[in-house]
Amino acid sequence: MSKKKIKKIYKYECNVTGETFKTTSEAPSPGDLMTVSAYYQMHPELDDRPVDVKIKVKQEEETAAELKAALLSE
Repeated sequence: MSKKKIKKIYKYECNVTGETFKTTSEAPSPGDLMTVSAYYQMHPELDDRPVDVKIKVKQEEETAAELKAALLSE
């Protein structure tokens, strides 16, 4: 029987959006890490994603904003 290899998981937080994400490799400079959505918010001219992906992301952002507003109003 072989030993089960345990992968170490590193958690980082995006400086722009505040989202937390996980990686299996350690980042050399964790302060420079950002999510894909944060990158495209900072560089909209480089956004080469398909239109359907852009629409889906926009809808997800709107629903998240509505949910946050609903929670804060209570």
